[in-house]
Amino acid sequence: MGQVLSRHIVDDVEESRAALQHCSPHHSGRFACLSILANALHNRFQERGVLSDLDEAIELHRAALLLRPPGHSHRSTSLINLASGLQDRFQQRGVPSDLDEAIELNRAALLLCPPGHSRRTTPLMNLASGLRDRFQQRGVPSDLDEAIELHRAALLICPPGHPDRSASLNNLAGVLGDIFEQRGVPSDLDEAIELYRAALLLCPPGHSRRTTPLMNLAIGLRDRFQQRGVSSDLDEAIELHRAALLICPPGHPDRSTSLNNLAGVLGDIFEQRGVPSDLDEGIELNRAALLLCPPSHPERSGRLNNLAIKLHRRFKQRNVLPDLDEAIELHRAALLLCPPGHSARSVYLISLASGLVDRFQQRGVPSDLDEAIELNRAALLLRPPGHPERSASLTNLAGCLGQRFLQRGVPSDLDEAIELNRAAILIDPPGHPRRSVFLNNLAINLRAKFQLSGISSDLDEAIELHRAALLLSPPGHSDQSGSLDHLATSLLSRFIQRGVPSDLDDAFRLYLQLSHPSHEASRSDLSAAKSWAASAEVLKHSSALVAYQTALKFLDQHVALFSSSPHHFDVVKKAASCLAMDAFSCSLRHGALTTAVELVEQGRAVFWTQLARFRTPLDELSVSGDAGAALAEEFKRLSFRLRNVFDQSAEDQSPQIRQLAMQWDGVVSRIRMLPDFSRFLHPPLFSGLQKAAEDGPVIIVNASRYGCDALIILSARDPVHIPLDIAQTEVSELCSEFQSLADKFGSSDHEYKLVSILRKLWDSIVDPVVQALRVSKVQPGSRIWWCPTAEFTLLPLHAAGPYEKKRNNLSQIYISSYTPTLATLIRARQQISRDVSPQHFVAIGQANPDRGKGLLYVAPELAVVAQHVAPVASFTSLADRHATVQGAFDALSRNQWLHLACHGMPNPQQPFESSFAMRDGPLMIKDIIRSHWQNPEFAFLSACHTTVGDEKSPDESIHLAAAMQFSGFRSVIGSMWSVDDEVARQVVSAFYEKLVDGSGRLDCTRAAVALHKAVKSLRKKIPLEQQIVFVHIGGIPHAHTASRDLERSR
Repeated sequence: MGQVLSRHIVDDVEESRAALQHCSPHHSGRFACLSILANALHNRFQERGVLSDLDEAIELHRAALLLRPPGHSHRSTSLINLASGLQDRFQQRGVPSDLDEAIELNRAALLLCPPGHSRRTTPLMNLASGLRDRFQQRGVPSDLDEAIELHRAALLICPPGHPDRSASLNNLAGVLGDIFEQRGVPSDLDEAIELYRAALLLCPPGHSRRTTPLMNLAIGLRDRFQQRGVSSDLDEAIELHRAALLICPPGHPDRSTSLNNLAGVLGDIFEQRGVPSDLDEGIELNRAALLLCPPSHPERSGRLNNLAIKLHRRFKQRNVLPDLDEAIELHRAALLLCPPGHSARSVYLISLASGLVDRFQQRGVPSDLDEAIELNRAALLLRPPGHPERSASLTNLAGCLGQRFLQRGVPSDLDEAIELNRAAILIDPPGHPRRSVFLNNLAINLRAKFQLSGISSDLDEAIELHRAALLLSPPGHSDQSGSLDHLATSLLSRFIQRGVPSDLDDAFRLYLQLSHPSHEASRSDLSAAKSWAASAEVLKHSSALVAYQTALKFLDQHVALFSSSPHHFDVVKKAASCLAMDAFSCSLRHGALTTAVELVEQGRAVFWTQLARFRTPLDELSVSGDAGAALAEEFKRLSFRLRNVFDQSAEDQSPQIRQLAMQWDGVVSRIRMLPDFSRFLHPPLFSGLQKAAEDGPVIIVNASRYGCDALIILSARDPVHIPLDIAQTEVSELCSEFQSLADKFGSSDHEYKLVSILRKLWDSIVDPVVQALRVSKVQPGSRIWWCPTAEFTLLPLHAAGPYEKKRNNLSQIYISSYTPTLATLIRARQQISRDVSPQHFVAIGQANPDRGKGLLYVAPELAVVAQHVAPVASFTSLADRHATVQGAFDALSRNQWLHLACHGMPNPQQPFESSFAMRDGPLMIKDIIRSHWQNPEFAFLSACHTTVGDEKSPDESIHLAAAMQFSGFRSVIGSMWSVDDEVARQVVSAFYEKLVDGSGRLDCTRAAVALHKAVKSLRKKIPLEQQIVFVHIGGIPHAHTASRDLERSR
């Protein structure tokens, strides 16, 4: 439809031009030909945005005006037409003289249409519109006052029934909205809204101009919401904008505007309620609006800027840097379309500056901050005293200078920032929607000045300003948690300085409000809760444990993952950093041992926890009744589809993916409403987590800045707490020492240094645990599971020992396995295979991958696997050119047992791209995660570094062995460092010899014992570091079997 309209306009222009060419300068019809061509060019400009069309239209209108000298009966029409073109050109280029001339032309037209004249309404409204534009550029209040009087006069001569009454109501309402923004008088905005409602009543459904009053009323309600925070105004605004969009189908000239308006109000509702899908939908609508404004379109700069603002907002919520980078580029593009003099230039300068400031905070590049300051200075020059947006420019520049002070410590930057903050507050009266932000900004800078100079009055003033700001941010407001945190932090600073108990009480009373949120958690909420926990720890306040519980609840809500991108991984690392380990430590110090277990589970391995929700067993739900069975099927269907889109990064997320996520959340909510399913997918309680210890104790070993501890989980008793006599700094040093040594394994003999480290592990960590296990009557030869956190995940706890004659090392006392979390171990035990059909085993070996050096012993290793396995199972071997990525996946879809001999390729920077090296490329973790293998049982990963993930975030356990376990393998053997090719062959041979049970079947529950026996049999033949390189993860033993096996092997 839009293309048809465009063709008609082109035809009009060409036909009108031809008519003018055939009309001599003195022809009686020349005026009509000039006006018709000018109007056609003006119309074409309004559709395509080509400024040369507008320039030509203006010159033609000038020529037409000359043919209607003073005294001509239709001179007013020519004056109005020329004024309209000049006013549109002002909107594009911002040249003040165009607007001034348009205003004078409209005044002249109005004089030619005295009271009683049939066309008086047009110059009245046009003159008022020009004055309103000039006010918005120059901020002269008299222009706005005159505009209101003109619009009121126009309305008086448009009584009910007049064809222009709806337009007149809309125009008067618009200028009253401007007056409200300038002076903050609520009655002005209320009157504007009532006028918009009256205009809408004059355009019932089906009316050709209904879209305009729908959108204007919605904008007025949105403004009132921003002032008073009444949710019903915002809800009505959204419904009105959606109604407007429905009557602006593709091809409609107002569709881009309607899309843009709906996007704006969705951004507001996101700020209030924090539902990510609202922001995502807003971004998609902004993208659609931009597509309808190609280069040269007059609205393109605004559409670019609005999309950039939404992307910037999403960055602030989710910390995905590509969103911020795209926003900055869009802001730059918008600014290029607004050269000096353009009416919107100051807005785009500020928007670009805001993006650069946030990027500086992420990457620390000083030039970003310096550029932001210069952009804000330029914007302030375009907003002189009296300009309605001057206060925003003042506070933006102040914020940048405050940032630069924090970076470079130049006091003059801070002093200037404070003066600018004060000036901004003086401009905006009480009741202004931005007042809380301005109050907080001044308070923050005063607090910084107090820290610099120690002047108590600065801190006192900061506290009062923060109090005032918090009063303007009620519960549910997007700024509430930030304002609360600022005030609490300032009160605690004063308590530390002066020791007044009421300051301490007030601060933590404020923080306790966070534990009862009225909306889904945002990044700001999580940040405030973490600040609460940190302050409570420093001041040893009794609310510390509640603070951690609140923060971890917010973390669970905040991290919604459908991507393996490094950007999302960074979000998780920053959000979860140290939180679970510190919460564990705090719980132990408060004697809350079971709470400690719940919290450390909740805040570790966040990626796996999120993804595991899509694989949740549904047996109980499926048999709970018809409703439960139907919900189980719907949950499985949506989970399957969501897991398949796991690797679609946030910047490419489509509305379809968001819709899937919303449907999935809805199904989860409905399941929780069923009897006995109220805790479905909620973080597990200790009573459920304790099941991890049903077949042997699980030992959580935790490193926190507040202390290091071990906690033994037993199947039918209370946990046992063992404080460890080692600080986190010492654990970090020990870890660094071991990692440096591990990098050298294989190049020379490092056994002496290795033994020294293993003895330190024994003395400080493992021996106290062993003593407690003995007190708890855990018999020698029993299976135990280590669940380390933080730096402990990188240390070989299973190999600790005194390494002295007549003293046993750990491996001579208990058989160790590992688990990333208790829930992971429980899930492995739930996946018990009841299949008694032939066991299907595949051995995959790749000695010559596409990258990396060749491996000499892969073929002999596969041969020994075949020697032991082929007689007892359906055996397939895949090697060399057949061992490709797709070949491996195909084989795994048909086999439940896996032996993989190849290069392991860890990728600490992008851990989801860690891989096994196949003939044609990498078999990556993110590919494994999307797999749908049937009943996998056991995987032996005979490759290097398969249990090593990102050293900076070890608690996420993003490594190859964990990926196999997540994909369903109940029992996995992997390596902690480099594996010697020949040693691997020997270990593998001894291992499979021990794995076959007495009935002649492979038994994955024997894996840990088989590995233990294999290593013991080779103890005198291979170096110590190769004896301890392989570890067992997950798996379940048959009751009592492990103990007897160990006794027979000794």
